[in-house]
Amino acid sequence: MKTAKKVLFWTLVVFALIQFIPVDKVNKPIDRKVNFVEVKNTPEKIRGLIKGACYDCHSNETVYPKYAYFAPVSWSVKSHINEGREHLNFSVWNTYSKELKESMLNKAVQTIQSKAMPMPGYIVYHKEANLSEAERTLLVQYFEEMLKSKSY
Repeated sequence: MKTAKKVLFWTLVVFALIQFIPVDKVNKPIDRKVNFVEVKNTPEKIRGLIKGACYDCHSNETVYPKYAYFAPVSWSVKSHINEGREHLNFSVWNTYSKELKESMLNKAVQTIQSKAMPMPGYIVYHKEANLSEAERTLLVQYFEEMLKSKSY
C-alpha cells in the first residue's frame, strides 16, 4: 500500500509541476484584408458554419476552452491547432497562391464529405461544430462553387 501512495504522490507532484510549462495561446492579429470570410464576402449562414466548425483550429481566431489550460491536455490542443493552421489558415487566406487555395478547397471538400473534419474528438466538446448533413452539403457546395468559378 505504501508503494501505491508514493506513486500517487509523485504523480500529483509531476502533474502540478507540468502546469508551469507555458503554452502560447496568444492569437496573431487579424488582418481583414486577407481573412477568408471578409475577402470572400461569405454569406452569413456559411460564415457561421465555418467559424463554428473550422476557425478554432484553422484560423488565428482560436477560442481556447477551459480544458486547454491544463497540461498535458494543453499541449495536445496546441499541437492540433498548430497542425490545423499549417494545413489551412483562413485568417491568412489571401496570402496563399491560387494553386494552394485550390488545393486547400479541394481538401476541405474531401474532409467535410468524409466527416474527417471537424475532428470527431473536437465535436464531443464543441456541439456547434457538429454539422448536420444539410450544413455539410452547404459548405461543400460553397467551396465547390468557388472551385468551379475559380474565384478563390
